[in-house]
Formats: sequence, C-alpha cells, structure tokens
Amino acid sequence: MEDGFVGMRHMLTIVFLSGFAGFMEGPVITDVTVAAVCSSPDDSCSLAVYLTGFQQVTDGIKAVLTLPMCLSILPPVILGYRRDTHFFYMFYIIKILTALVCEGAVDCLASAYVAENIQGRTRISAFNILAGVKTMSSLCGTFVARFLPVALIFKVSAISFLVAMVYMRIFLKESRTDVEQHNNSTSVLNKKQSLLKDMMILMKTSTIFVQALVVTFFSSFSDSGMQSAFLYFLKARFGFDKNQFADLMLLITIVGSISQLFVLPRFASTIEERKLLSAGLFMEFTNVPYLTTLFVPGAMLVMPSVCGIASRQVGPGEQGKVQGCISGVNSFGKVVAPFVFSPLTAVFLSNNAPFYFPGFSLLCISLSSMIGFLQSLMIKDVPASELNKEINSTSREEA
Repeated sequence: MEDGFVGMRHMLTIVFLSGFAGFMEGPVITDVTVAAVCSSPDDSCSLAVYLTGFQQVTDGIKAVLTLPMCLSILPPVILGYRRDTHFFYMFYIIKILTALVCEGAVDCLASAYVAENIQGRTRISAFNILAGVKTMSSLCGTFVARFLPVALIFKVSAISFLVAMVYMRIFLKESRTDVEQHNNSTSVLNKKQSLLKDMMILMKTSTIFVQALVVTFFSSFSDSGMQSAFLYFLKARFGFDKNQFADLMLLITIVGSISQLFVLPRFASTIEERKLLSAGLFMEFTNVPYLTTLFVPGAMLVMPSVCGIASRQVGPGEQGKVQGCISGVNSFGKVVAPFVFSPLTAVFLSNNAPFYFPGFSLLCISLSSMIGFLQSLMIKDVPASELNKEINSTSREEA
C-alpha cells in the first residue's frame, strides 16, 4: 500500500504537467479558431463551431505512454510558430491525427495504476486525489493563459509536454507487484482469454459494470457536448474573449481543485461510491451557465466514482483492462457528442433556426446528463465474493 502511494507521486506529477500543457490552450483556442476561419471577430460563423467540435472526435485511443507524450508536443509548436489560416489548418489536421494516440492515454494509465496499487475503501479517495491533481493542472494552466500573450501560451505548452515526457522517462517505474501470484489463485477473469472476451464475460456477469459503462457514456457525451458548444456559444452570444474564458475557467477549477483535493477525499471513503455518483450526476444535469461554480464539486465526483465502482468488480490483476474499457466508452461518448451538438449549436445560433432558442443545445446536454443520473439510481451493491464466484463460473463455462 505504501509503495503504491510512493509510485503514485510520480504518476501525479506526470498527470499535472501534461494536464497543465493541455489546459493552457483552452481559453485561447476559441479566439484562435475564430480569427483563423471567420471573416470578422463578430461573425458567428458556423465553421468555427464545427471545427471546435470535430477536433475532439478522436479522444482517448489507448496507446503506450511515451509515443503520445512525444506527439503531444507537435500541435502547440505549430501555433507557437504562427497562427494564420494555413498554419491553423495544419494544426487542426495534426491535432486530430495525434489525438488518435495522445488524448486520454495519461488519464487511462493513471487510473489503472491507482486501481492496481491502492486497495480497499481508500481507492475512491485516491481516484478523487487523481482527479483533483488533474483539476489543479487545469487551474494552473488557465491562470498562466490568463496573463501570457497568445504566442507564448503555445510555446510554454510545448515545453511543459516535453518536461512531462522527460520526467516520465526518468522517474516513473513499471509497476511490478505481487499481483501475478495473487491472480493465480483469485483471478476474476480467465487470463487465457482475449481482452474482448474478458469484457464480454464481465458484462454478462456484472450488471453493475454495464450500468457503470452506461453512466460513463452519457456523462462523457454531455461533457464533450459542453466542450464543443459552450465556449463558442459564449463567444457568439456574449462576445467572450480569451481573458473572460480564462476567468470563467479559473472560477470553475479553483472550486473543483479545493473540493477534489481537500473535501471529497474525506467523505469518499465513508460514503458509498454509488451515492456520490448519483449526487454528482444530479448536480451535473441541473447545472446552468450562470451558476456553474455552485455545481462544480458535485459534477467532479462522477468519473472518480465510476472508476471506483468498476474497480471493485475485478481483482487487482485486471484493473488495467477494466479501466481501459471505461476509458474506451468515455472516448466513444466524446466521439459521438460533437457530431450531435456542434451542428445543433450552429443551427440555433444562426438566423435559420427552426425556433428562437440559442441555448437549445445546452438544454439537450443537460437532458443527456439526466439520463445518466437516472441510470445511476439503479446501481446496487453486490458482495465481492458473490461476484467473483459468478464470474469464475462463467469463465469456466466459456473456456
């Protein structure tokens, strides 16, 4: 347990540095997109909405860590060098291609590491700390972006990615625990089967795992929809610029960082994950732009709770597979959302909207979160011993 927390320190540093580099681009990328593809800053051109949304459709493909961290350096280097229309489209294409192996790789690996090395009721607290460090990186990146000029933002982002990669190569060590011996006697899944077959067996025998996947999809679907629509909505309707985006993100991340690092871990180990999950989804779907910061603490409970619930369905040796499956569903939700919400936002912000409701896409996003909330209410606890017996029985039958 102690070794797990020591190793987690290096993983948290990598998560922070990579998150810092990625989140630094958030406040400014909307302005850069509009400046590159729109005829004037006040033009609510639909192309910017489509590009902002579809740029996210390749999130979270699982890959080895060194390659994605190397490739992540390329997009900010391009915009750090020049930001005219031609270079923006070059950035756009490179960003999509690199996102195939970059986005979500660090988060997926970090979640699997926590699930493998932290046991018992402290695991949900560890997931909250991991999410808190990610949010803290967002806070620091947004704060720096608030005061740096646009050209420097992308240069600092590229340097941060480089430092994260070097740190990872030097300090992070492969996890070599005694889980292999443990798996020989108490493994939940049959190690001889393929990953896909393992997941099918788990979904057949664990209703809770399937419910967690459904909740993950709708949560990521709504989150990605908000990312692809909300900032451009503020830009088009209220004329937000880089500094105002940064101010809004700072408020959200300050509240989120404090709650995830200092408040939620104290309660997470004593309150059931499913209750925390339902509370988080409730706050997520009732969220409105004008009261965003009030609902941040609850909304940030969702993914740590899902990871905690899923991790208790298998033994230590299968945590990578389970967290990878959660990450895959999370990525699928992010893939689908921009195809739905980007055109929807563009239509209702245009002069050809079927009826006057500029924020209609935001309403649909909230309804998506509500579906996840209703599903979370159906999740029930199953004793681990019963679950393991059932899965082992099914594994033998499949074999």
